[in-house]
Amino acid sequence: MENLLPWFLLKDVPGIGNLLFKRLIGRYKSPESVFHASPDDLLTVSGMHPRLVSAIKSHRPADRIFRELDRVREKGYGIIPFTHPKYPPLLREIPDPPPLLYVSGNLENTTQTVSVVGSRNATSYGIAATKRLCQALAELGLVIVSGMARGIDTAAHIGTLQGNGKTIAVLGSGFDRIYPSENRDLFYRISENGAVITEFPLKTEPDPHNFPTRNRVISGISLGTVVVEATQRSGSLITARLAAEQNREVFAVPGNIHSFKSIGTHSLIKQGAKLVEHAQDIVEELSPQLHHRGPPVSSLNPPLEQIDLPVPTGDEASILDLLEPYPIHIDDLVRKTGMTPGKIASILLHLELKGLVEQTPGKHFSLTIHAG
Repeated sequence: MENLLPWFLLKDVPGIGNLLFKRLIGRYKSPESVFHASPDDLLTVSGMHPRLVSAIKSHRPADRIFRELDRVREKGYGIIPFTHPKYPPLLREIPDPPPLLYVSGNLENTTQTVSVVGSRNATSYGIAATKRLCQALAELGLVIVSGMARGIDTAAHIGTLQGNGKTIAVLGSGFDRIYPSENRDLFYRISENGAVITEFPLKTEPDPHNFPTRNRVISGISLGTVVVEATQRSGSLITARLAAEQNREVFAVPGNIHSFKSIGTHSLIKQGAKLVEHAQDIVEELSPQLHHRGPPVSSLNPPLEQIDLPVPTGDEASILDLLEPYPIHIDDLVRKTGMTPGKIASILLHLELKGLVEQTPGKHFSLTIHAG
């Protein structure tokens, strides 16, 4: 791991936000050069003033920075600074990119990325549509980005994994505070097949104000953002707005005209967002950028119905025996098996990733049509 202390030290200077941080690195190329620059020269940078220059010159590393770096090494995570070759190039283009990204997994090949976001309290239609869309996009070679929240985000990650694709999760908390907690197994699965990233220190709680901040990374790392189900005040609409401000494409999946969960997506379509019915709608719109950014995506017609289902054994088979095409609540599975909720949740996630089980809102689970 390269010397990250100057990065943490500059980020820790009071008054140095992400926008000014980018401006300073653009001018001086490294944090070390910022600290070595003369006060008069620093004052020529837009946004700098004498008090900030004084803060830079007098700032010293706090013990918590050393503890943070030690814990990152201990846990085996990576930290990628803004100038690192693996830092997502699309994210580097936005006005206020994170100076540092914490990474669990492998953050590579981030030039053909599409973000998929939506309601935490999604309908069964929204979850099913998201999984199928993301599976198709993954099979076409696209990397799917989402926020690992409940509902649409979780469905986006699972659909991508079912398509044997790479997915990136962007957290609104630190890695020591995985949120939601039931997605801990998904955190590790994503890390094995892509990356989980965050700009927040390890012990940062999932406070509400972190998520709008997180959303600019979801949109900023992507060529386009797809919204599936959003109410009128949904956080997903913030992500869509940020995508538009970052000069990225905005897509929306239409829903039931009688459902308040579709108000946000239909509003986006009225405002000019591209209506999405199939993965091809996204690929065709992004085609010039996809070819410019890397190798062309594969065939537009992947054989989605040709699914080779794995044979479950042990506890997985026991859970499957209790499931039906009609949804059953996870608490009923706990009661019938005597297993802990955590163990049941882990087994259900693996069955969902195998395409044998699907989750519907309210922690209900049922057999898929392929497993029935």
